[in-house]
Amino acid sequence: MSRFLRLLAAVVLLLPALSAPVRAAPGVTADDGARVVRETPVGGRAVDLEIASPALGGTAMVRLLLPAHRAAQPGRTWPVLYLLHGCCETADYQSWTWFTDVEEFTAEEDVLVVMPSGGPAGMYSDWWNGGAGGPPDWETFHLTELRQILERGYGAGTSRAVAGVSIGGYGALAYAARHPGMFGAAASFSGIPNTLFPGTPAVIKGLLVREGLDPLGLWGDELLQHRIWSDHNPFDHVERLRGVGLYVSAGNGTTGPLDPPGQADPLEPASLATSKSFTDRLTAEGIAVTAHFYGRGTHDWPYWQRELRESWPVLATALGLNSGR
Repeated sequence: MSRFLRLLAAVVLLLPALSAPVRAAPGVTADDGARVVRETPVGGRAVDLEIASPALGGTAMVRLLLPAHRAAQPGRTWPVLYLLHGCCETADYQSWTWFTDVEEFTAEEDVLVVMPSGGPAGMYSDWWNGGAGGPPDWETFHLTELRQILERGYGAGTSRAVAGVSIGGYGALAYAARHPGMFGAAASFSGIPNTLFPGTPAVIKGLLVREGLDPLGLWGDELLQHRIWSDHNPFDHVERLRGVGLYVSAGNGTTGPLDPPGQADPLEPASLATSKSFTDRLTAEGIAVTAHFYGRGTHDWPYWQRELRESWPVLATALGLNSGR
């Protein structure tokens, strides 16, 4: 989807949210004081949360899709599906509901869908910042502050799965590897699960520069701070993913069936190369993975909507949902 069409969609879809009533914040807090400062119904099952986060040193937004039968069963807990967006995405935390039909797809599912902001290029990571650490610490925001808020105020249970697109695909696998036992399944759609694959550090640093961020602030230099890069690289820690339901997919960047004629991009081939290296490593280590390298197709939302459906049996199994659709 072109930048113009994305912005046009943003304006049209934002209108209901602008007119929605704002309810009083529920006052739910995490252990470190992170708290919901505003809760805004968006329409349907969607609710937006504005969260004051010590880990980020400011506020961040999260969109929820509430479970289909939450109103009828107010006392129970629900499995949780995290959906992560990619780098440099104008729609940020709203992107999954703007560019896919995830709300309709999960309309009858008893699952809490969580779509948090990850910043323009936060890389789903605790930033090194020359050794000073965060903020921003997106990892703590997502997996400690937000998780505690959801468990204490929104009925989130302990069955979890995570999926993401592009940099969010990296985030899904990195979170699952860095926090063994937290997620029963993780899916990467056009992600970069091997951040030290030849040429990939330059791509990551280039994205940071594009967003006006310090390219060494994330994990430092890939040679001088190799240990930090490796600590955050799913490829280097595949053993931690044994027993996790894994789904990894990518296209080859050429014009595919869901693209306008002549569309191609340079990002998808990089995603394909790092994804293949990752699944090859998993296979070599005897770790189960569902790989879907579908050939023609670009780095864009129509493919990621399709991949959410393709990966659903893996995700739903971890969430205890019926995957037979």
